[in-house]
Amino acid sequence: MEVNKDAEYFNEAAKMICGEISSVLMKIPDSRKSEIQEIRLRCGRPVALTSGTETLFVCSDGGIIYSPAPRAVITGKHHIFESFKSICGYSVYSKQSEIISGFITAENGCRIGICGTASVKAGEITAVTDITSMNIRISRQVFGAADKMISRLFPISGGILIAGPPGCGKTTILRDLAYNISIGKSTKIMRTCIIDERGELSGGNKGKIDTGLADVQVGYPKSHGIIQAIRALSPQVIICDEVGTDEDASAVAKGTNAGAYIIATVHAGSYEELMHRSQAKKLLETGAFQTVVILGKPDKPGRIEEIIKLNQGNN
Repeated sequence: MEVNKDAEYFNEAAKMICGEISSVLMKIPDSRKSEIQEIRLRCGRPVALTSGTETLFVCSDGGIIYSPAPRAVITGKHHIFESFKSICGYSVYSKQSEIISGFITAENGCRIGICGTASVKAGEITAVTDITSMNIRISRQVFGAADKMISRLFPISGGILIAGPPGCGKTTILRDLAYNISIGKSTKIMRTCIIDERGELSGGNKGKIDTGLADVQVGYPKSHGIIQAIRALSPQVIICDEVGTDEDASAVAKGTNAGAYIIATVHAGSYEELMHRSQAKKLLETGAFQTVVILGKPDKPGRIEEIIKLNQGNN
C-alpha cells in the first residue's frame, strides 16, 4: 500500500498534541490531512484547521465541518497544558528562550506559535505563562516543489530573494532548492550551506528533513551563521529563511562579497509591498539579489506569481 507522505507529515504534527485530541485528528481521512497546513488549539474553543485560506473544524469521529457547530471538538485548558508539555519534550525550562520569542520549533521542523501572558522587565519579555492558544504549522518536505523555479532561473548568476505571504510555501521551496542544488538534481552540484536559525528549515538536523549534501548550521543567528560559513565551509550557495534585520542585511552583503550566492525568503505579498518595507530595501541595496520571486497566496502554495530580474526589467 502506497504511503501518503503528506498525511504522514500531518500525523507527525498531530502526535505532538495531547492524546485525547490527537486520537480525533488521526481519524481524519488521509485525503483531507494532505490539505491541512495548520492545527490551531484555543482554550475553550473548537479545534481549528487551516487549509489554504479556509478554516475548518473537526468532529469526534474525524469528520470535517466548515463552521464551529456544537458537534465540533472543543479544546479544554487541560488539553493546552498537556499539549504544551509534550511539544516542549516535557522540559519546558529548556525551551524558555524559544517560548519568549513566541514560538517553538519541534524536531520534525514544525513551528508552534504560542499565545499567553508575557512578563516584561525593562522593556524585555522575560517569561510567557498561562498559555491560552497554540498554532502548529505542519512542516512538509515536498520533493519537486522547486522544479519550476529551477527550470526558469538556473543556472544562477546571482542571489535569489523569494517573497510571499505566510503559508504560501516559501520554506518548502527553500528546502527543495537546498536539496536539489547540493546533490545536483536538475542543476550542477554547488557547495551549499543552510543557515537554520530556528531549526525549521532542516528539521533541527535530526534527520527528519533530507537536506542532501548541504552543510547545516542549526541555531546560529543568520548574521553569525553566514560569516561562519564563509570562514570555514567555502559555500557557493548560502540558504536561509526569513531575512530582514539590519544584521541580516550586513551579513548577506558580506556573504555576497565573499563570492557566495544568497538564496533567502522574506515576508511580502507582492513586489510593491516588498519595496515599501525599509528592511527589504536594505536587503536589495546590498546587491546580493539578482532576482526576486513572488509566490502566490496560501490557497495554492508554491505557485510562482512573478519573477523580477533586478536592473534588467521584469520577467
